[in-house]
Amino acid sequence: MAKDSYLVGLIGSGIGPSFSPALHEREAGRQGLRLLYRLIDIDTLGVPPEAVGDLVRSARDLGFDGLNITHPCKQLVIEHLDALAPQAEALGAVNTVVFEDGRATGHNTDVTGFAASFARGLPDAPLQRVVQLGAGGAGAAVAHATLTLGAERVTVVDALPERAAALADSLNRHFGAGRAAAATPDALADLLNQADGVVHATPTGMAAHPGLPFPAELLHPGLWVAEVVYRPLETELLRTARALGCATLDGGGMAVFQAADAFRLFTGREPDSARMLADIAELAGGPVGARK
Repeated sequence: MAKDSYLVGLIGSGIGPSFSPALHEREAGRQGLRLLYRLIDIDTLGVPPEAVGDLVRSARDLGFDGLNITHPCKQLVIEHLDALAPQAEALGAVNTVVFEDGRATGHNTDVTGFAASFARGLPDAPLQRVVQLGAGGAGAAVAHATLTLGAERVTVVDALPERAAALADSLNRHFGAGRAAAATPDALADLLNQADGVVHATPTGMAAHPGLPFPAELLHPGLWVAEVVYRPLETELLRTARALGCATLDGGGMAVFQAADAFRLFTGREPDSARMLADIAELAGGPVGARK
């Protein structure tokens, strides 16, 4: 018999402003389900990211049905799981854990979430040369999504050169030689000058990490700019880019579409992503998607 009551949560750092509880609980309520979504903030608990394994085990023992995993635990959680879905295994990053029959299985809905948001918001954006900032868990997902959408080449830039190189190597194995490259931040000026667009996949711009991820003068009107951060919906990067005439895509769509995919994994029910887009627009106080 199908369940009608669920307990899920989110593990991460600085997650107090997250819209995930409201997105999941509202959609569950509309479907006649009871769903309680708890925030498990490692900062509030005073534990390091490496404690994610203990937190996952505790959640399973307490009867949780599943968890979302966010920065900085998406890669650290993998060694503590019993199985990985193919997408999560290919990425080396997990953002959704489902508990079933005592087993914890890792999934990644960030890939499909970003791809759906980009296709909706910037359907005609040129994708010959794309620069991506950030090679962490979210970065791995959006790089996969961008190449899946048809990007010819993605150059990954990260403050940790070995992390950028590892992601580029993984992408080339998955998509074919020459589809990805790694670079250091000092190459950004040249890279952005020749790029069609830039995907921002670092925490910079979040409520807890305000500011720009690179100097504003590196932006130019020919670039499209896609953001992964959605708290706030309009980051300083998007505001600056739009003032220059860049087409922009906020992180709200990705947040909704990854949540919809996670909701499906948690409950086995089909979510209504249009209703969830309306939810996040109400929660964030503005329209979600692309703006020019």
